Amino acid sequence: MSTNPDIIRLLPDAVANQIAAGEVIQRPASVVKELVENAVDAGATSITIVIKDGGRTLIQVIDNGSGMSPADARMAFERHATSKISTAADLYALHTMGFRGEALPSIASVAQVELRTMRPGDENGTCLRISGSRFEGQEPVAATPGSNFIVRNLLFNQPGRRKFLKKDSVETGHILREFERLALVNPHIDFTLVSNDVTLYQLLHASEKQRIVDLFGKSLDRALLPISTAAPFVRISGFIGLPSAAKKRGFQQFFGVNGRNMRHPFFHRAVMGCYQPLIASDAQPSYFINFEVAPENIDVNVHPQKHEIKFEDELIIRDVLVAAIKESLGRFNVSGAIDFDVEDAPEIPAFDPREALVEPAPAEADFYNPFAPEASKPRTEARTESRINSAPGGTARTHAAPSDWQKLYESFSRERAAGLDEVRGSALNDAPDTGGDSTAQSSLPQMPAAEGALTRHCMQLRGRYIAMPASTGLMLIDVHRAHVNVLYAALMAAHAGEAPSQRLIFPDTVELTPSQSAAVAAMTDVLAEMGFDISPMGGNAWAVNAVPASVAGKNVEEALAAMADEIATTGTLDPASLRSGAALALARAAAMRAGHVLSDDEMEALAADLLRLPSPTYTPDGLRVIATIDNNSIDSLFQ
Repeated sequence: MSTNPDIIRLLPDAVANQIAAGEVIQRPASVVKELVENAVDAGATSITIVIKDGGRTLIQVIDNGSGMSPADARMAFERHATSKISTAADLYALHTMGFRGEALPSIASVAQVELRTMRPGDENGTCLRISGSRFEGQEPVAATPGSNFIVRNLLFNQPGRRKFLKKDSVETGHILREFERLALVNPHIDFTLVSNDVTLYQLLHASEKQRIVDLFGKSLDRALLPISTAAPFVRISGFIGLPSAAKKRGFQQFFGVNGRNMRHPFFHRAVMGCYQPLIASDAQPSYFINFEVAPENIDVNVHPQKHEIKFEDELIIRDVLVAAIKESLGRFNVSGAIDFDVEDAPEIPAFDPREALVEPAPAEADFYNPFAPEASKPRTEARTESRINSAPGGTARTHAAPSDWQKLYESFSRERAAGLDEVRGSALNDAPDTGGDSTAQSSLPQMPAAEGALTRHCMQLRGRYIAMPASTGLMLIDVHRAHVNVLYAALMAAHAGEAPSQRLIFPDTVELTPSQSAAVAAMTDVLAEMGFDISPMGGNAWAVNAVPASVAGKNVEEALAAMADEIATTGTLDPASLRSGAALALARAAAMRAGHVLSDDEMEALAADLLRLPSPTYTPDGLRVIATIDNNSIDSLFQ
């Protein structure tokens, strides 16, 4: 008989709660989500959120909901204690945001929590304090109807997890995005968000479209199309963005079902399929789409944060969604209004001084008409043509202009082409940047020696690529990515003082969203190094007094918004990485878009600037810029 003691035991409640907190409470934004959803379930019509230091020091959620009795307040922090369901069957008839009874005990296990709550009609409220799952006390207090949750020092007893939190501006950005999702699906509720004693949002109850405009700016007011359809098993409503308003960064995409936020990749692909022929391949449309489905036809209990939801009739709902979006796009006549493909566009030939031009003879009569038929030409014109045709050699002199200037330009063209050949002959990276390792390099194909201008060897395809012949095949350059590389290099040179700023005669006023404004405020030093001169104007407005010379004339508002989104999601503390991310975001926003038709000089300048870079083959984030079709592949097409 074995003498080994039993080794399986029940975990203490405090440890079990901390394990559950690892799934439910990932960062301060998770606490905001859980507390606000509880306030919504309590019937609140006004919710105020106060945070400090990105939520790590303080998260306070105040609502005017139904409140709790002293006994319910104490029971709410017990694991699996809930007022939302009582049997397993209730999971398939949910009308509330929460139902598991895990959020409050999970929060209390990793923070210092104080709850003040009172029901309408009660004379006194109750105040309860818990720290790290340890009950510290409860007593009656004066309070207003509703609940006031105060969460201090999140993850104070888990330093290993606390150190993985990002800096305050990044955590604030995550809270702002969670706030946007919660405010969108609850337009009937007043919301206020205060960060470090600054009011970022103060939203009054409004229509769904007005709530979208209040959250993301007035520019969306004219860029949204309504959608609405009803079927026996689903009702779909909301708004989709115009194809012309699709963006590469900073787009807004939200799904909601029965007043609950969700992520659904299958439905997202369906939406993107409707826009595929209308927008550029690397652009994203905005959409705000709500589904109303019978609770028994969905399952919300498949994800710890309840972000993902299963639909019983997923394929049918997808078809209804596609039909609704296409109907809206067709009703507002946007389906055929946008064409990014310039492949079949008529080409207007450019003037070429090397072509033979027949110059008309000088007229000796006042009534000379170069378009008159031969029979009606005056006698003086005939004599002039006779003199021209009787020139030595018996041929017409079709090139009467002197050719000295042509020799000058031929010399210039040879020197420019030879210089580019030399650049292209240098060792260039054929893989993404490896941190400056000079060993990971190879040579690009050589272009044949040019006897004239470089543009004789270049042509543009579909407004997106530059085609250049090389000794080993055909080289293709992506115009947009090439311009991103060139702008990125110029912006990064600003740190060494090589990229100048251009001061604006009239400062631009840029209106950002609160989350973007918070990110811009956190990186003003980096923007100054890059050549920006910006100053706050109150609220979320910024005055732009100067911009980097390399992006002068571009859309400053889009560029700043792109950089703010990049910084808010990066969360890095390294100044070099911060500067690189901002420069890349600005380069993407300011670079030429697909479909931009280049002149010969512009193609030549872009190719020259690209090939002078140390790493022209890939963008800083690893996207291919230059591709080569070798001669063998070309020959195989004709075998």
